[in-house]
Amino acid sequence: MKGVMIQGTASDVGKSLIVTALCRMFANEGIKVAPFKSQNMSNNSYVTVDGKEIGRAQGIQAEAAKVEASVWMNPILLKPRSHLHSEVVFLGKAIESLSGREYRESFYEKGLEVIKESLAHLEKEYDLLVVEGAGSPVEINLKDREIVNMKVAEMADVPVILVSDIDRGGVFASIVGTLELMEPEERKRVAGLIINKFRGDLSLFSDGVHWLEEKTGIPVLGVLPYVENHMIDGEDSLSISQQFRGRKKADLDIAVIQLPFISNYSDLEPFLYEKDVSLRWVKDSSEMGRPDAVIIPGTKSTMNDLNFIRVKHLDDSIQKHMEEGGFLVGICGGYQMLGDEMIDEAGTDTGIANIRVQGLEIIPARTFFQQEKETVRTAAHFHEDTGLSCLDRIEGYEIHLGRTILAREGSSFLQTVDGKSDGYYGKNGKVIGTYLHHLFQNDVWRNQWLNEIRKSKGLPEKDMVHIKAFKDQRFDDLARQMKEHINWELLTNIINRWSSRV
Repeated sequence: MKGVMIQGTASDVGKSLIVTALCRMFANEGIKVAPFKSQNMSNNSYVTVDGKEIGRAQGIQAEAAKVEASVWMNPILLKPRSHLHSEVVFLGKAIESLSGREYRESFYEKGLEVIKESLAHLEKEYDLLVVEGAGSPVEINLKDREIVNMKVAEMADVPVILVSDIDRGGVFASIVGTLELMEPEERKRVAGLIINKFRGDLSLFSDGVHWLEEKTGIPVLGVLPYVENHMIDGEDSLSISQQFRGRKKADLDIAVIQLPFISNYSDLEPFLYEKDVSLRWVKDSSEMGRPDAVIIPGTKSTMNDLNFIRVKHLDDSIQKHMEEGGFLVGICGGYQMLGDEMIDEAGTDTGIANIRVQGLEIIPARTFFQQEKETVRTAAHFHEDTGLSCLDRIEGYEIHLGRTILAREGSSFLQTVDGKSDGYYGKNGKVIGTYLHHLFQNDVWRNQWLNEIRKSKGLPEKDMVHIKAFKDQRFDDLARQMKEHINWELLTNIINRWSSRV
């Protein structure tokens, strides 16, 4: 198989971003390229065109590669729903929830089979694969049954590029230590090194490059600069602090409840493009202050995260915010929490059937958790009861187990193109609940909502920010920036030599 695998000395060293850049770099050269990650652990997911669920990183990488995402690009997705258990999404469909031990003991052979099948599918359809590893390839306690790093490189038979993050410190020890802990056959597969997240003058690391090449005998393919505000959707909760840190104070203050099991936080990334918006994450009532709007995002464990809100007294802060006339949006699990009651009929949210939990009682609704998850791309218009004048179609996707039923006095927010009602719209738009992820990715709607907040503060309205127009450009910008700092000729030679060897 022709391709390359990006592995890291640790989690969050930049593997996903580098794979994204490589996908666009190869695509720009006319190569039919696809991303692949055998197993992902993330609550930030992506819905394919056929309604299957994969890791969001692989969906974004497919967009960078200019191809349609499929389940073969990420056949196994683990979505944490507690500190011990994760939902297993297998070829795009949730099948069961397992503890880490149960998963390792019962799923290994099945995992190997689906990885082999996925690689075979992708090899037939694409000219080259860019494969992403997970965590570190030398977690000794996991190596005997790992299906994310060197085992996958062996199955795909591709060379490995090892990436280390210099920003966190200890880059030399990380690289040398990782190589030392590899088996001899594994180390032979490592064909290049990349130093990522370098700040300052890159020429100052030339001695470091020389030392690494002398010590390891492996070429350093590049020293990549720290990319600020790259605007590429993050993969997991580790990325939240990276993407949203350092947000300035601005005219509009939006507080987002940082739930322990937050999912699909890419819903909030469009606000990074709005110059007069300050987005901040709130984990305790003492941090709430007096925001203009509060957003409760999606979650993989709605009832557990509602309990977190109560323990941290954020429920009181949200109620006070509403009493003072603030704006409130609940998305997916956040929408469910806003209702009167949640009933876990099938035990799919808590693991215990028929548990009932009182909601925040802001929206007149009840949610019933069912056995089958709904995953679908959705197109909709505003429900006629809202009186909203925006005629643009709203697009996004749904990933949820719950079915929410509004009381008679409740007004739906959206009407899907197939005739279904979604969500809640109340207090002239100051309270909104919806199952639609990526609601704020819709430029016209986001601008309309923000202008309502601006008007409520006596601020002038602003023109729409066309985020969709930036999306493809950011992939090209990232590819160009990384190509300037990587030995592209050497990398492509490594890939070509490896795939053509006898």
